[in-house]
Amino acid sequence: MAQRRHLRDRLIGGALRLLARLPLRINHALGGAVGTLVWYFPTRAARITRINLALCFPEKDPAWHRRVGRRSLMAMGQALTESPWLWQSRPETLQHLAIEPPQYARLRARPAGQALFLCAPHLGSWEFAGLQAAQHGAMATLYSPFKTPEIDRWVREARASTGAELAPADRSGLRILQQARDRGEIIGILPDQSPKGASGQHAPFFGRPALTMTLLPRLLRGRTDHVVFLFAERLPKGRGFRYHEIEAGPEVGDRDFARAAAAINAHVETLVRRCPEQYNWAYKRFHPAPEGWLDPYRKA
Repeated sequence: MAQRRHLRDRLIGGALRLLARLPLRINHALGGAVGTLVWYFPTRAARITRINLALCFPEKDPAWHRRVGRRSLMAMGQALTESPWLWQSRPETLQHLAIEPPQYARLRARPAGQALFLCAPHLGSWEFAGLQAAQHGAMATLYSPFKTPEIDRWVREARASTGAELAPADRSGLRILQQARDRGEIIGILPDQSPKGASGQHAPFFGRPALTMTLLPRLLRGRTDHVVFLFAERLPKGRGFRYHEIEAGPEVGDRDFARAAAAINAHVETLVRRCPEQYNWAYKRFHPAPEGWLDPYRKA
């Protein structure tokens, strides 16, 4: 068993090194091809994508669902294959790929002790957004270790190379984020990741209740830090990434977690509507369902 794991890790490591050396345009073409295959074969990802699009865009016709579903899985394939390329890229390369540099850079002049929360959903290239954001100042971001040591090592080294501090998704990680907040640093959060256990709050997302993390309002309680929701749209043929941003108001830090979660989901939904074909629709966003609602994935 150990020998097989070692062989598997070596094969994964070799694949990562190959992807890291491919030009970004070819890299994206390969990822798009992988996503296309996932769409046309009877895969679990394709089934969940179809369910989510039907739930969130019932007014769209079947042709639109098919087109967006296929492109979404192509985008997820590109997110997978581009990651090794991004992880080994130099900071100046990442900066050059930001075709329209993010406007949140102006917030570096914020008062001492005031943090900047960057909320990047699973939309576009969240890996690029996180790596590039760390160049704007000290940054801490939540991190769940990968099960494969080779991938885990790449991710840790890449994020550390641009100045990000990794906060594990546990109590020690929460302390790291709190300390970074108190020092007035940048804090990276994936706002559409379903929390584990009872640490979340159901709130509307495309008209349906979705379990939503309450980490952001917990960290913001009683504070006036800046909060920006953003994503890096992946441009065709490896040309780079275009940022889309929403500067949030105090509603995302409401002491009533139900209102805060609704505000968070509203901002994520606004961004997703700008580029639905680059959102991760293969994620069971509406699981677990609250009492009185059927689980839409019970047969997926």
